[in-house]
Amino acid sequence: MATTETQLMLSVGLIEKDVNGDTLWVWCYPSVSAELRQLLLRKCCLTQDGRDFHTFVFGQFSRTWYYITTLEVQEPTALNKVTHFSIAVTAKDFNPEKYAALSRILCRMYVKHGSPVKMMEAYITVLTKGVCQNDENGSFLIKDYDVRKAYLAGSIKDVVSQFGMETIILYTALMLKKRIVVHHPRIEALLEFTRVLPALAWHRKDWSILHPYVHLTAAELDDLKKCPGYVAGFVDPEVSNRLELFDVFVSLPDSVITVSQGAKDAMAMGKLHKDVAQVIVQSAEDAERSDSQVIKDISIKTKEILTNLFALADACEDSKLTLEVLKQHHFPPATENFLFHLAAAEQLLRI
Repeated sequence: MATTETQLMLSVGLIEKDVNGDTLWVWCYPSVSAELRQLLLRKCCLTQDGRDFHTFVFGQFSRTWYYITTLEVQEPTALNKVTHFSIAVTAKDFNPEKYAALSRILCRMYVKHGSPVKMMEAYITVLTKGVCQNDENGSFLIKDYDVRKAYLAGSIKDVVSQFGMETIILYTALMLKKRIVVHHPRIEALLEFTRVLPALAWHRKDWSILHPYVHLTAAELDDLKKCPGYVAGFVDPEVSNRLELFDVFVSLPDSVITVSQGAKDAMAMGKLHKDVAQVIVQSAEDAERSDSQVIKDISIKTKEILTNLFALADACEDSKLTLEVLKQHHFPPATENFLFHLAAAEQLLRI
């Protein structure tokens, strides 16, 4: 019986590059829209004039996650006309490790049998039973890939070691559902860095805000603009000039975080921010603490702030805060400002 876990998978597709250097979408099961197919071809490194070879990339478009695994065909195999191929899996869930593992099995089957039939059979087995055998006597089990593991797979400690106290800017932007754009020329660096950021607002466990691999095309930018707040990754340096796309810009190669003019007021820092920043840095710099413990420490601090905010809201009619009520508490200006914007982000504000 298919479980809800397996019904998260939407499709599997195959892209090939042949000996003449042509890249084609050759096969798909069950089907993929024309728009998504164009996107997958664009994300697949085989269509990018051999500039860079990426074994695995992932991203999100139109509320669908895609995972693309690419292999160079080593002689001799059943695929004598093919130099490289990519397997593109689409799904409803964020779980890079799960789909990377599944794709590796599908890749091996394709290299061995030279036809998509075996891949399709394996895909359907996973879809219906949540498990498939691979040729090396191992097996792939969906239940080994818990979503919490995917949420905790990145390294928050790496982020803090790169940005130190400035990590508070990222934390504040996430808490207030702002738009964060991250640039790095290497897609692997982007994927690694951006996937961690939603964990800074752990109470939401919302990875739908993550768009780690965006091209500056009209379709992708329109899709991005539908999200109130997001973490978006770009390899194109031109994105730094697209001021309408971000409240916070992160240049990863330079380790520089810039807050846009329009977001400066909402993002003003005060004592509360400094307290949170110290919690983040002290926890992350503690060699004894794991990444997930650091996320837990930050989350405890967040809970403290939210508990106070909920208490303020509960004292108001219909449990919605107003600026007047906040002002009666005489918080320092930056704290009052942050709580006001946070109440808006958490839908606790009376409009």
